[in-house]
Amino acid sequence: MSPETPPLLAVDGLIKRFGGFRALDGLSFGVRSGEILGLVGPNGSGKTTCINVISGLYRPDGGTIFFAGRPIGGLPSHRLVHAGINRTFQVPRPFLTLTVRENVEIALTYGRSRERSNHAGDVGALLASLDLAGFADKPAGELNSAQQKMLDLGRALATGPRLLLIDELAAGLNPAELERVALRLKELARSGIALVVVEHLMGFIDQITDRIIVMNAGKEIFEGRLADASNNPQVVEVFLGDEHLGDEHAA
Repeated sequence: MSPETPPLLAVDGLIKRFGGFRALDGLSFGVRSGEILGLVGPNGSGKTTCINVISGLYRPDGGTIFFAGRPIGGLPSHRLVHAGINRTFQVPRPFLTLTVRENVEIALTYGRSRERSNHAGDVGALLASLDLAGFADKPAGELNSAQQKMLDLGRALATGPRLLLIDELAAGLNPAELERVALRLKELARSGIALVVVEHLMGFIDQITDRIIVMNAGKEIFEGRLADASNNPQVVEVFLGDEHLGDEHAA
């Protein structure tokens, strides 16, 4: 991926207020197709709020968001999904009484725009890639938490995203599950999907990301490789002493 390649997602001066509190305070960054960008920082730094604004769950109060060259700030989530943006949630939200297969089929049927509907994927292959093939006909409510996270990812992938926003997918997974998820996310990036990953597990972030942005109080305080973040005095002051960038078990 050439540095001259224009970003698929471009965020400039993003602001989100909750009353008098600025959860996002002029945040700017870009992410290109095939790139995995990590958003890290202390609790309350604005990471999930950023994903919520980009995905249409919250409306921005300032700044701009461009996707594939078009302004998208303030568009509702369903329009963004049809445009090629989808996400996972910290707490998965499947239809618990429907089967795993039905959950994915609903996303496949209603989550794609007409222009992309003829590129429907193979539900069985998608479930197999997420180790869910053996649970296809079970109600989603019978899955454990790790499996529900994989189903959440599967539902997002079924819509054919060009940009995938990942919110703490790795939390609660065992080492073998973490390895499989890391491989899957890197495969998605190699296929050309851009990923923005919010995560507290720094070992996982180090394994999958091309670069990271460290946030604090709604602002960027560092951008670059995770290995270089520990040399930044501001990162050390606001983040390292609390959560230890090198500790892959940080919560």
